[in-house]
Amino acid sequence: MSAPSSTSTADRYALIGAGPSGLAGARNLSRLGIPFDGFESHTEVGGLWNIDNPRSTVYRSAHLISSKTTTQFTEFPMPAGTPDYPGHRELREYFEAYAQRFDLHRHFRFGTTVTRVEPESDGWVVATETGGTATTARYRGVIIANGTLSEPNMPAFAGTFAGELLHTSTYRDPRIFDGKRVLIIGAGNSGCDIAVDAVHHARSVDISVRRGYHFVPKYMLGRPADTLGGRLSLPPWLKQRVDSRLLGLFTGDPVRFGFPEPDHRLYESHPIVNSLILHHAGHGDVTVRADLDRFDGNLAHFTDGHVGDYDLVVCATGYRLHYPFIAPEHLDWGGRAPSLYLNIASRRYPTLFVLGMIEASGIGWQGRHEQAELVAKAIRARDESSESAAEFAARVAGPEPDLSGGYRYLDLDRMSYYVNKDAYRRTVVEHIARFDAGASTRRGAVAPSPKDAHAHR
Repeated sequence: MSAPSSTSTADRYALIGAGPSGLAGARNLSRLGIPFDGFESHTEVGGLWNIDNPRSTVYRSAHLISSKTTTQFTEFPMPAGTPDYPGHRELREYFEAYAQRFDLHRHFRFGTTVTRVEPESDGWVVATETGGTATTARYRGVIIANGTLSEPNMPAFAGTFAGELLHTSTYRDPRIFDGKRVLIIGAGNSGCDIAVDAVHHARSVDISVRRGYHFVPKYMLGRPADTLGGRLSLPPWLKQRVDSRLLGLFTGDPVRFGFPEPDHRLYESHPIVNSLILHHAGHGDVTVRADLDRFDGNLAHFTDGHVGDYDLVVCATGYRLHYPFIAPEHLDWGGRAPSLYLNIASRRYPTLFVLGMIEASGIGWQGRHEQAELVAKAIRARDESSESAAEFAARVAGPEPDLSGGYRYLDLDRMSYYVNKDAYRRTVVEHIARFDAGASTRRGAVAPSPKDAHAHR
């Protein structure tokens, strides 16, 4: 099912991607009556959670690391009976149901890849390809929502490995580990998940880690861990101290299992939501190794002097932000990530936005929905030449607000667009409330306060 070609696109926005952020964008644009065309390279919605999507990077055992309660769209809860931590099958069905519920399919041109986006005068040229046929059209604005977890970050290693070397982006089925000596490089959430998969098939499993991590169990006191607490707001230093004590009670000290001592406090980097890796390390099913130094044939040399012999190496080394259709300078990409206001709005082009370029523990898809709501209301306010639009433009041109929530995040590439979910959502919702206040004032109604707006989300 694809959207019909527009006879004129100059007054429309181009929305790129039909994953969670793209669907949230389509929902909010259509709700406010903003004309747009959506483009999705796959034939269905769901983004990476659709395992049949060629650009999907999920594996057959992949599940959410946050619970359904904190992840789902507020206006569209997951069906009764959905597991606490649904897998990719349930999530594929969920996004399809979401698109059907809000009649979003008709806005998208499926099987269409955006190949080029560039500014021209007061609009944008958008080039696409569908089944080998290239098309170019002029759009009023562009909203990029093609995700952040599709382009593998494959490091260059010293030496050459003679066995099979792959990135987690291509991993699907644990049977590839049958009878093999396996090394996993990187102990992020995917690396630990895949190590747990491998222990049931492999001859041996080692995991090479560069730094220590904080491990958070999925369940505490019989409930999803991320549904506990939250009602009492604690200063960052106190929350770190209290929650670290709780983790010590539930998961113990990861150093006992061979992991290095973390070089950061809890919440200063994304935690590992997986206690099964500690279980298997404690049972000898997984052996923790030091950082990799070099390869030599089938041998891996580690920085502590240990040498291991392996058949298969899996690089759980993360992903890079990837917007190949637009020149980096148009996103003010001078460092590790594009420099955008709230990770959303271009400071150079008032009609260029990015959705989903955000990482935060517990941000969920509702956080993406709020991003999309802000974009849609900013577009509408600009169309109406309202005071709230001028105020938003001034804020976009000004300094970035503090989105850290008081935490000192590690200075890493993968943390370059990381925020504290509470500080971030509070700021986004306050902007939305200002747009609502402006619209209500023009209609002669009483405007909601930012606090009230936040309470209803």
